[in-house]
Amino acid sequence: MAVPASPQHPRGYGILLLTLLLKALATTASACNHLRPQDATFSHDSLQLLRDMAPTLPQLCPQHNASCSFNDTILDTSNTQQADKTTHDILQHLFKILSSPSTPAHWNDSQRQSLLNRIHRYTQHLEQCLDSSDTRSRTRWPRNLHLTIKKHFSCLHTFLQDNDYSACAWEHVRLQARAWFLHIHNLTGNTRT
Repeated sequence: MAVPASPQHPRGYGILLLTLLLKALATTASACNHLRPQDATFSHDSLQLLRDMAPTLPQLCPQHNASCSFNDTILDTSNTQQADKTTHDILQHLFKILSSPSTPAHWNDSQRQSLLNRIHRYTQHLEQCLDSSDTRSRTRWPRNLHLTIKKHFSCLHTFLQDNDYSACAWEHVRLQARAWFLHIHNLTGNTRT
């Protein structure tokens, strides 16, 4: 005759659950800790590369009226996971637009490649952090923020097309990229300190 299994004490389940939860939190924290030192220099170094890759144009550019405005107040967050997701999204769009084969001839291609490599590496680190913390299923991404960022970069692509990828149109995009790196600096600085 089989002996009935002795009932587990509910406290045993609680301790096991707490142990697993603490281990998961420690894994998530350690997966994202490697970003903290990079956060301090990523935006600064990226801005330097952005400046170095595009020397001053020989002619003055007319004021472009790109209707690609962006309300940066929607980026305000103290939630690290949301800031990481937002930063990741922005960097993917920046990478896509700056890796275009239609960039102006006067841009320094080795500096542009260095910037693209930097963006790619940081994006990969963010992906590891986001994957390890499994934030995609637990933290809700503000859909309007995602769509607003996507709409802004789509507008920049259209702006380039409408202006035949001119050097002046690219200068406007470069200035927009500068603003995005400053937004990233604010996002990562506000949530990791």
